[in-house]
Amino acid sequence: MKKTQYDAVIVGAGPNGLAAAITLQQQGLSVLLIEGKQTVGGGMRTLELTLPGYAHDVCSAIHPMALGSPFFATLPLADFGLEFIHAPFAAAHPFDDGSAAFLSRSLTDTAEALGNDAERYRSLIGPFADHWEALASDSMGPLRFPKNPLLMAKFGRYALQPADVLVSRFQNPRTRALWAGMAAHAIQPLHNLASSAVGLMLLAVGHRKGWPIPKGGSQAIADALATYFVSLGGEIRTGVWIEDLDDLPPHKVALFDVTPRQLDKIAGNRFKKSYSNQLKKYRYGMGVFKIDWALDGPVPFRSADARSAGTVHLGNTFEEIAEGEWKTSKGQHVETPFVLLAQQSLFDTGRVPEGKQAVWAYCHVPNGSTQDMSRQIENQIERFAPGFKDRILARNTMDTQAMETYNPNYIGGDINGGIIDIRQLYTRPVLSLSPYRTSLKQVYICSSSTPPGGGVHGMCGYHAARLALQDIFGIRIPRL
Repeated sequence: MKKTQYDAVIVGAGPNGLAAAITLQQQGLSVLLIEGKQTVGGGMRTLELTLPGYAHDVCSAIHPMALGSPFFATLPLADFGLEFIHAPFAAAHPFDDGSAAFLSRSLTDTAEALGNDAERYRSLIGPFADHWEALASDSMGPLRFPKNPLLMAKFGRYALQPADVLVSRFQNPRTRALWAGMAAHAIQPLHNLASSAVGLMLLAVGHRKGWPIPKGGSQAIADALATYFVSLGGEIRTGVWIEDLDDLPPHKVALFDVTPRQLDKIAGNRFKKSYSNQLKKYRYGMGVFKIDWALDGPVPFRSADARSAGTVHLGNTFEEIAEGEWKTSKGQHVETPFVLLAQQSLFDTGRVPEGKQAVWAYCHVPNGSTQDMSRQIENQIERFAPGFKDRILARNTMDTQAMETYNPNYIGGDINGGIIDIRQLYTRPVLSLSPYRTSLKQVYICSSSTPPGGGVHGMCGYHAARLALQDIFGIRIPRL
């Protein structure tokens, strides 16, 4: 690698690496962004995985936080080609009787469809949706005194509850099931403390911003971020793997969009032993088994609402989903797993040949599992969409090992960068009020293994870069 002097070097061009690079470059520094793959994106890549002409998102597909991110909201990404599409419903949750609960932009429409739980739902989610910007500012970052303490106190009162406790607010099985699907995005047992946090955030942002689909695929987000970064004067090098700090060109600070395990391999011999030991104790959560299909037409859901949703949660009742997530966390493979399905090409028709569909789905599996869950996932889809299997033209599967090979940040197939339970909600990757700092002054971590955790929002990168600007360059920028 050319030995040019840089103010900052970022390793890893996922959403957080890109966010860190942009934040530093906006201050006029010389910034190099290094990516091991041939293209930037991390979890935001779109490839033809099944048949020619079918564009599939390799990992992230629907992006609830793309419009809800305080950092992304400051960027002119539309000027750099990024367009979003909204399905009629952000998400749907079909049932065995052919009906479905749904999440729409309208709080009223979503609540009224929940029958006798309408007011309970509205009173729980409404305040967070109405004040999304304030909630996101205070919750999507490190632990600190909030700008809006009353709102955060109200949010914390519910977010810290186990999802299987908060569900007791609801009487209608439809509401309870809708809640289970949202909470299961946290990829942990629903009886865990703080397992309600992710579900509350997803519902609130859904009503405020929707769950947008990037036109052309998730790669469009990465490309817009990268193009904007370069327009500011930043430099990107792809196809370069960093295995040791000595592999980096001269720099004043380095930020790593990697998980604790990788960071310890790269720099552990220079970290204080106590810090290295904490990285080694970092815990990873359940993995995923993912399938992409090329279909000869739309998924034939019995529910019209499910046919109108960008994301579909398949698991029927709260009890079924909770049991499956608990068993999976204990190392078991279940026959009727919770399946998260995305049908982006139903609304972004340019991704596929006319009349065809590209569909994406995964279920949770034990970390490191190599068991093929194709049968179980396809049976679960067929349960709510009879005739689905007859429309399959081709499929591509990825077990946890394939996921980690594709993106080394997905340790054991964990796409969240480590379990986001009460022990690692804010103390990720270590117990510290400044979790982005390491024991080396010039090295920071900016991945989803730092607060606020997984998702395409760039907030981990922004917070790490903001801290580095202050520590290394004496530059203070406003807190978002």
